[in-house]
Amino acid sequence: MKYQPSSDSILVSNYINGDEYALELLIIRHKQKLYNFIYAKVYDRDVAEDIFQDTFIKVIRTLKRGAYNEEGKFLPWVMRISHNLVIDYFRKNNRMPKFDNTGDFSIFSVLSDTSLNAEKSLIKEQVESDVRRLVDELPEDQREVLLMRIYNDMSFKEISDRTGVSINTALGRMRYALINLRKIIEKHNIVLTN
Repeated sequence: MKYQPSSDSILVSNYINGDEYALELLIIRHKQKLYNFIYAKVYDRDVAEDIFQDTFIKVIRTLKRGAYNEEGKFLPWVMRISHNLVIDYFRKNNRMPKFDNTGDFSIFSVLSDTSLNAEKSLIKEQVESDVRRLVDELPEDQREVLLMRIYNDMSFKEISDRTGVSINTALGRMRYALINLRKIIEKHNIVLTN
């Protein structure tokens, strides 16, 4: 009799119900894709192997707790776990890759992409959280102009009217805010792109 492969959701269900072999089949099925996904981010075989193992330890714990409810989206869920572990690895080792500091790169361009898949959504949330923390480190006058310009989409004329400073002063504060943000980013070695 020829073996019929089961869907991921059936294998997950079988594993939760005590069939250890079902997990082995899931790992075999997705090992190469998941390993390649991790390796493409860390470029180190040993680290990739460790993160791969940690990913499945987390998967097993979540399944054993009965906390899995991804409704047939097993692989994207596992990839999200591994992605978060990659970020944890870089943060723990202060090895976050830096973004290219040349050209017209704007740290806010990553916030405006609306066509985001689940993985990019997670990254976007993390970046937004990082950006908010960075903005809080700016001097009050620079933070005020930056928030009005970026988050409220106000023109420099409107900012000038609201704050009672000249347009040139508002422009200068915005310029210094961006320069200072870049310094803060470099000081903390934060990555704002994936």
